[in-house]
Amino acid sequence: MTTSVSIDFISDVVCPWCALGATALEQAIENVAGEVSVELTYKPFELNPDMPAVGENAVEHLMRKYGRTAEDVAAGKAMQIARGEAIGFTFDLEKRSHFYNTFDAHRLLTWALREGRQVALKKALLRGYFSDGQNLSDRETLVRLAADVGLDAAAAREVLASGAFATEVRDLEEFYRERGINSVPAMVLNGRHLVSGSQSVEYYEQMLRQMAQAPVEA
Repeated sequence: MTTSVSIDFISDVVCPWCALGATALEQAIENVAGEVSVELTYKPFELNPDMPAVGENAVEHLMRKYGRTAEDVAAGKAMQIARGEAIGFTFDLEKRSHFYNTFDAHRLLTWALREGRQVALKKALLRGYFSDGQNLSDRETLVRLAADVGLDAAAAREVLASGAFATEVRDLEEFYRERGINSVPAMVLNGRHLVSGSQSVEYYEQMLRQMAQAPVEA
């Protein structure tokens, strides 16, 4: 008999630590299959909600926003690449030249949840950005990635053109901000337990098993 655990994974598609966390969590979920049944939902968080569609050079952005030196940025890249290699996620941070506005990507992910393809689309967006350097503020790129995971291209294009799910995304972002989540990745398990930051596969496995064994609160 398997026990169910629900996870709301709050993240942005241009956040490298979110990519690492999502990849590690995916592997942990596979490792506990048969013991724990996981309902995973991705929730929106924008690292740079005011970012223009044309984006900003990644190195310049990190130096400006966080006060880092070029050496700091290079060291951070090396760490992310190494951690990605350890769990099978490829960072090509030369191709990932810019940070982009991600509001449309979050709208599309919200739609994809209703279509039963959100997890697949999230994975495609993360790899499209970090491994292939694609512009996730470009709507035709988003449509193509949606079609690649089995979503209807015409329907995806209509979602993006119509402004659908904008209110839902903003409401969810506000919901999590009001609850003190101001950095990502963050995970809420069974609606009440918060796990912050990018953790290892082993950590997530242990967490899932513990949550599955925990008594249900009234």
